[in-house]
Amino acid sequence: MAEKRNVTAPPANGNASSGRNAYAIDLNTFSVRLQALYTNWRQHKDDYWGSADVLAVATPPPSEDLRYLKSSALNVWLLGYEFPETIMVFGEQHIHFLCSQKKALLLEVVKKSAKQIIGVDVVIHVKAKNENGSMQMDSMIRTIHSQPKSDGRAALTVGYISKEAPEGKLLEIWADKLKDSGLQLCDITNGLSDLFAVKDKNEITCIKKAAYLTALAMKNFVVPKVEKVIDEEKKVTHASLMDDTEKALLDPVKIGVKLKAENVDICYPPIFQSGGNFDLRPSASSNDDYLYYDSSSVIICAIGSRYNSYCSNVARTYLIDSNAAQSKAYEVLLKAQEAAILALKPGTRVSAIYEAAVAVVQREAPELVPNLTKSAGTGIGLEFRESGLSLNAKNDRVLKAGMVFNISLGFQNLHAKTSNPKSQNFSLLLADTVIVTNDGRNVATSVSTKSFKDVAYSFNEDEEEEEEEKQQQQPRVKSEINVRDSLLSKATLRSDNGELSKEELRKQHQAELARQKNEEMARRLAGVGPGTGEGRASARTTNEIVAYKNVNELPPPREMMIQVDQKHEAILLPIYGNMVPFHVANVKTVSSQQDTNRNCYIRIIFNVPGTPFSSVDANFSLKNQGAIYLKEVSFRSKDPRHISEVVQLIKTLRRNVMARESEKAERATLVNQKELVLAGNKIKPIRLSDLWIRPTFGGRGRKLTGSLEAHVNGFRYSTSKSGERVDIMFENIKHAFFQPAEKEMITLVHFHLRDHIMVGTKKTKDVQFYVEVMEMVQTLGGGKRSMYDPDEIEEEQRERDQKNKINMQFQNFVNRVNDLWGQPQLKDLDLEFDQPLRELGFHGVPYKASAFIIPTSTCLVELIETPFLVITLNEIEIVNLERVGLAQKNFDLAIVFKDFKKDVIRIDSIPSSSLDGIKEWLDTTDIKYYESRLNLNWKPILKTITEDPQQFIEEGGWEFLNLEATDSDSDKSEDSDQGYVPSDAEPDSVSEDEDSDSESLVESEDDEEEEDSEEDSEEDKGKTWDELEREASNADREMGNESDSEDERRRRKMKASGKSRAAPSGAAPKRPKFR
Repeated sequence: MAEKRNVTAPPANGNASSGRNAYAIDLNTFSVRLQALYTNWRQHKDDYWGSADVLAVATPPPSEDLRYLKSSALNVWLLGYEFPETIMVFGEQHIHFLCSQKKALLLEVVKKSAKQIIGVDVVIHVKAKNENGSMQMDSMIRTIHSQPKSDGRAALTVGYISKEAPEGKLLEIWADKLKDSGLQLCDITNGLSDLFAVKDKNEITCIKKAAYLTALAMKNFVVPKVEKVIDEEKKVTHASLMDDTEKALLDPVKIGVKLKAENVDICYPPIFQSGGNFDLRPSASSNDDYLYYDSSSVIICAIGSRYNSYCSNVARTYLIDSNAAQSKAYEVLLKAQEAAILALKPGTRVSAIYEAAVAVVQREAPELVPNLTKSAGTGIGLEFRESGLSLNAKNDRVLKAGMVFNISLGFQNLHAKTSNPKSQNFSLLLADTVIVTNDGRNVATSVSTKSFKDVAYSFNEDEEEEEEEKQQQQPRVKSEINVRDSLLSKATLRSDNGELSKEELRKQHQAELARQKNEEMARRLAGVGPGTGEGRASARTTNEIVAYKNVNELPPPREMMIQVDQKHEAILLPIYGNMVPFHVANVKTVSSQQDTNRNCYIRIIFNVPGTPFSSVDANFSLKNQGAIYLKEVSFRSKDPRHISEVVQLIKTLRRNVMARESEKAERATLVNQKELVLAGNKIKPIRLSDLWIRPTFGGRGRKLTGSLEAHVNGFRYSTSKSGERVDIMFENIKHAFFQPAEKEMITLVHFHLRDHIMVGTKKTKDVQFYVEVMEMVQTLGGGKRSMYDPDEIEEEQRERDQKNKINMQFQNFVNRVNDLWGQPQLKDLDLEFDQPLRELGFHGVPYKASAFIIPTSTCLVELIETPFLVITLNEIEIVNLERVGLAQKNFDLAIVFKDFKKDVIRIDSIPSSSLDGIKEWLDTTDIKYYESRLNLNWKPILKTITEDPQQFIEEGGWEFLNLEATDSDSDKSEDSDQGYVPSDAEPDSVSEDEDSDSESLVESEDDEEEEDSEEDSEEDKGKTWDELEREASNADREMGNESDSEDERRRRKMKASGKSRAAPSGAAPKRPKFR
């Protein structure tokens, strides 16, 4: 593998110049690492260094071949860059360098540092151009012989890198002289591997930069390039893709990475493989075959880059119209690699990494174990593969913080049942660069996604449909019928077949989702016991309220009349000649009235235990069981002005106190947030000015705009008014949205938080910052203006320019924040602004007013009207489309969450024209949906499921919502129309009140039309019944029987009035509406 570096290349850490050389050695880094070299050598001399008394490392001449040498790695690690054709000898008393004159001048600066840090003398032997260095080598060997022998051994031991064969005349002469010197030789490869294994801060930084470049090249160049080739059906060879990718890596600016090109290189030529020929070894190469992307094909892409000689690697597998075997194998491989990454933590044995991956494969797909690669990767750094850190089952070394690994796993030589020979054999590969940290690990290449939905592509659905159409149309073409009829029948068949095929594919996918949902829910609810869904409201705790701590605080007595003490928040009432104080929080209501004798009355009702809706804590009443409570008092006065004043004072004081206590209670439930770290003077914060905030700050006075700034670990919004400030920590942000003004009046950024924060006095999980792109203008007088009016045209153009300007300001802010979130210290938060997809939006009523609801890649949102709607898609269990029917103009959408403690969210009155689009969107996002003609009552349903989840799964899980299944037997039994009825409910005993309450709060016009039609049909039936009733009544009168009961007469009256208005219970049997 490649070490393609020139002698004159800049050092890894150059900070000063020496003599006439353009580059210099970083003496601080040299001192620290020289000490680390001697420390490791002395501590592990017998374990890793072969008991060597002297270390001799010879670096070969530069080469155009891609290779990794430990001698070159030692040069870069210790001195900052490579010294070709240089011999270094490290001893207890001396360090010798044999090199050319130019290198000697550069090395002069290390003499002083080596003496101060290690106490050794640096001796530099200069080899002239016309010399072979033999004399200098003899001098170095004599110095080695003069070194004292340790442990009483007969001869000194010289350690060298045995796997590196001598190259060039200089190194060949040195190798011969060592062999003839009488010195014992040993291999020090393991010692150098252990020395390089743990990286310092500067090395980690270089690796992170290299990894970021590699991952972004895969994301921003390789993936779009391959997608374009497939979309345009181009013929491009693997070698051509390799060349283009290599050029992109060597010019980081083109892929959006701000790194200097002179510090960047490739680790190996990029690898592209497809068409059944796969080689998962790192030494694999891209051949001249064309990229194969037909159905069931697999494409493997692997790229690696270096920054200041430090390596990184990433590999991804992309599936084109994958079959079941390929999809399953990839999902198993992804889980295995994630398990291996999670096992990386300090103190763990290296073998445990591979064992964790094997355990996943054995559990998920035992048949794939023989095809798994024999290791989970290797260490990576200055070398692409660090010897001694291979992640296999036999390596017992212990992981340490600072180690870096290329976690690479794959399946080799898998077989799929396809007719195409190029798709029968396939392999899979995933690789990431991972850094071991003190508290776990950091995936440095996480920018390149690898989830199944991101790597699986489907391109040939239309082609398959066309082939099926052609096959079905062939008999029609051959038949001897009229040409025009033939064309018409073909067109009709093409349309019908296309729709059926699409619908069938959706049904198959939904059936698979239903199976997965039932299995997932069975695992999730396995530990849920009865009553889990109850007790949702936590008990409220209240502190004992005291108005006066002692008698001395009471105000001096005045007249025996009601007094309000604003300072102590109390009212004093004259009772039996004494002024008795009550804290205003104990007052429930206060009112006044006046009688005919001009006497005024004031009535005060107190909060006491046992009364409905009492705010008195139950614990307080238990603590004071013997107490006597005053429930109500009334006073009479002839001064109406005083009574009105007292009532107003009490109400105002009570309102202020209750607001303060409510805010205090809200703040008590907040999760403590970290302190905001402000950007320093050197780093200017990212700023967006003149913004309004929702929810607004409380208080009176004119509302002011403010500025939103992005600092080190969060946002800060503040206005010019003191106290109006909100801090939002990055780690508290669950979702971030940017919605430019298109058909709305505002451009906004919106944050949906994990934990509540306080905005003013309001507790919220949603904070929005927005700007109105145009002013609300109303023309006085109602005069119409012509569309050709120059003023009108100019005003519209000005509004468009203003809107575009504001949208661009927000877009720039969002882009800069996304770059901030992409930095290594924030990448683990996985934050990125999401933008709503307007083309997938639909109208509905999520709360009380109609709104335009828009999906994003991760959520379903409505961010214009308040209250806001933000629903995370991966928290959804199922979606039920309710009131779906052929004659309906609207339908409802009920969202059931995986957490059954959450209430079901309903979006009502969605136009039926949006039904197909919503179905397609739900299916695309892997959300299982059902259809029903009723509004279901979800609380008892969820309660029944949590009480006995096993029975729910055994009875088919969510399939009770399947409209096709429930309608199939509707002619045989009416029970099929009842939907899912909880086992502890009695459907036959539902009262009329419950029936009326269970109806949808938002009734559509179709409901009314349907009911009208049913009433009309009922009238037709009622006429015949009335005639029978009248005949029976006349017969009874003739017989003298007038003893009908009151219920019978009422029933006859209701029947008789059925012509003008149908009674609630007189309609034809309908499906009950559950809510």
